[in-house]
Amino acid sequence: MSKGTETRNRIITKAAPLFNKKGFEGCSMQDIVQVVGLEKGSLYGHFATKEALALAAFEFAWDETCAARLVRMDTTTNAIEKLKIHVDNVMSCPSFPGGCPLLNTIIDSDDGNATLKKAAREALKQWRMLLVTIIEEGQRQAQVRPEIVPEEVAALLISLLEGAMALDRLDKKTGFLQNAGRHLNFYLDSISMAH
Repeated sequence: MSKGTETRNRIITKAAPLFNKKGFEGCSMQDIVQVVGLEKGSLYGHFATKEALALAAFEFAWDETCAARLVRMDTTTNAIEKLKIHVDNVMSCPSFPGGCPLLNTIIDSDDGNATLKKAAREALKQWRMLLVTIIEEGQRQAQVRPEIVPEEVAALLISLLEGAMALDRLDKKTGFLQNAGRHLNFYLDSISMAH
């Protein structure tokens, strides 16, 4: 890896938690300079704009989050069990510093940066399609009830998990996410062909 690539990666790694905590508008280039330990000119040598850095930081944060959420899902071929593992991963994996990058970016870019909003929309689409694919495969393997609409189940899982994470953050305590996960497991049992 070249020195330039190492520096670029270090900038992204250090800036990602900052953007995730403060948002695009709340994070100044001076904040980033202090955290990264480089001069502004060096930052702009790697990223033409603050927006370009914020986008790279979001993509890094989301990739890290996704990797943690996918752990152990390949240990089973049963769709319901894969989904339960995914729910457990979301509940038990430590959050990226500042919380879920997708949720934060959706909220931050709602009336703000169009580039970040587009990236968040794409990340959400990829997550939804991953879950839809698992559910559809489960239906083909007679593991998931055929009358279930995969897109609706994926939307339910994401909405409940992300909403519960937001509520936990609001109260600065856990409980909503744990309850959501427990009830999602009951729900997943109810759509299983085994029940």
